Amino acid sequence: MRVLLIGAAGRMGQTVLNLAQSDPDIQIAAQCDLGDSIEPAMKNCDVGIDFSHADSIDEICRAASQHGKPLVIGTTGHSQQQRKTIEETAHSIPIVLASNFSVGVNVLFWLTQKAAGFLGPDFNPKIVETHHKMKKDAPSGTAKTLADILKAVRDSEIPIQSIREGDVVGEHTVIFSGPGESLELTHRAANRGIFAGGALRAAKWIINKPPGLYSMQDVLGL
Repeated sequence: MRVLLIGAAGRMGQTVLNLAQSDPDIQIAAQCDLGDSIEPAMKNCDVGIDFSHADSIDEICRAASQHGKPLVIGTTGHSQQQRKTIEETAHSIPIVLASNFSVGVNVLFWLTQKAAGFLGPDFNPKIVETHHKMKKDAPSGTAKTLADILKAVRDSEIPIQSIREGDVVGEHTVIFSGPGESLELTHRAANRGIFAGGALRAAKWIINKPPGLYSMQDVLGL
C-alpha cells in the first residue's frame, strides 16, 4: 500500500514514518510538508495520511478528490468551514476523520457515552486534558469529541480544562460528579506510537471503501 504522508516533518509524521518502516505491507511513497505541492504526490499513492495543519485541508481535499484517493485525517483544530470542506469531500471519496487514533481512546469515547446515559442528570460531567507545551490547539480534538459525545446525551455545554506543560503525550479524564460520589474515566498515552499505529490501521481499512465520512470507531467496529 503506497502512502502519501502529509505533515511528515512533524512529531506525528515522524512517528508514522518510523512505524511504517517495520510494516512490510506499507510503503511511504511520498512525503509532504509546509510549502510542498500535494497534488503531484497524491496522484501516485493509494491513500493519504494527514498529520499536518488545519489550514492545509482545502488543498489536501482538493487533491484527493481530483485523483479519487481515500484520506485518513488526524490533524485537529479545523474550523467549522474546514470541517464542512471535509464533509463535502466525503461525498466523493472515503475519509477516516479522527481526533484520536488510539484504540484505548476510542473505547473511552464508547464508555463515556454509556456512563453519561447510566448516571443520569444527577451527575455533572467535565473534561480535563493535558498535553505537551508545544501543542497548538486547546482544547484538544479528543476533548472536543468527548464534549460532543456528552452534549448529545445531556444537551448542555460541557466544561473543559486544558493544561499545556512539559512533554506530556496526552492525557484525558472525564469526571462525573454526583451527590456523595464521583466517577472518573482516564486515558493516558505513553507514546505517539499508539496514534501512528491506529492511523496506519485506518489507512489499510479505508482502501476500497465507498465514499463517506468514517470514524476510528468504524475502523475498530465499535
